[in-house]
Amino acid sequence: MPLAPARYGFAGDHTGETPAPTSNALTTLIKLDSNENPFGPSPHAIKAMQAVLATCSDYPDDDASTLRLKLAEHHGVQVEQILVAGGLTEFLGMLARAFLAPGLNAVTSQRSFIVYRLATEAAGAQLIEMPMLQDGFDLVGIAAAVNCNTRLIFLANPNNPTGTMVTADDIDHLLESIPEQVVVLDEAYYEFAQDFAARRGITYSRSLDYVRKGRNVVVLRTFSKVHGLAGARVGYGVASVDLIARISRQRSMYCVSILAQAGALAALEDSAHIRKAVENNTHESQRLYRALSEIGYAVTPTWGSFLYCDIGRGASNFAEQLRVEGIAIRPLDQWGAPEAVRITVGTPEQNDALLRAMTKLKNS
Repeated sequence: MPLAPARYGFAGDHTGETPAPTSNALTTLIKLDSNENPFGPSPHAIKAMQAVLATCSDYPDDDASTLRLKLAEHHGVQVEQILVAGGLTEFLGMLARAFLAPGLNAVTSQRSFIVYRLATEAAGAQLIEMPMLQDGFDLVGIAAAVNCNTRLIFLANPNNPTGTMVTADDIDHLLESIPEQVVVLDEAYYEFAQDFAARRGITYSRSLDYVRKGRNVVVLRTFSKVHGLAGARVGYGVASVDLIARISRQRSMYCVSILAQAGALAALEDSAHIRKAVENNTHESQRLYRALSEIGYAVTPTWGSFLYCDIGRGASNFAEQLRVEGIAIRPLDQWGAPEAVRITVGTPEQNDALLRAMTKLKNS
């Protein structure tokens, strides 16, 4: 049974796919709605995937052994502490099946990654969503919501779709208050947040330190964002050997293709492509923040590869009007924010087009 109804399309990219533009005059839609890497995959990843095309008649390595070894080396953990899956959407489903059941619950924040709810409900459990504080997490409230039936706490850090972050010190305090439950630290936008944190003099994450110390933490990372492999579907978790063993029993066979494994291995090594994506995001997100604020939109400072923007009117209608201008963004009605949109940070040229269109709509 799929985690989400087909109309949402969540299995593809964390947030859904965009239908074709309705105007015949548009030949190219600028897609700033799905938090995809505007530069695409690493050229080395493309070459690596092309090189294994002839072997696609064979089943992939079910354990993704080479990729797991490389990831273990990259993160300084044991290979038994790494589990690779067909994207983080699939990994979240595995987590829910491993730890949740009817009568149990998971805790997260409102206006967070929508698959937390879908995965939890698919396991027959309840998701408790605590109100936000100024578009950020209320960690005190989240800790207070934990009860004897709580098994998982989901924390997207940075949060999708608000782009807000909780610091490493904040997570330290949370873990001290809930030592028994499993805390899932979803760091899909890790590379972007780490760069912002370094520039802003803030410690973003100690997530892998928790794993090395044997804490009840599962760290999630993905190749969909900074690596530009959203369509290949490769995500992974890092946790204690015992936690990984429990989660892996829920994994489907052959869930990461030969192409995906080859692409991920090459992408991991392409530091120049990673640096290009991160530097563009850091510069362009700040430029967009300033420009959109000057136009008159209420924008939340981001730690990810997207901006959360309160436009002061119906988001779905606004998104349709922007689509007519050739640009797709994400209205956030389903997240309980009917006047907010999420905008992926694109290339400078894409962002210029966005600003022109949003200026036009603001003045119309």
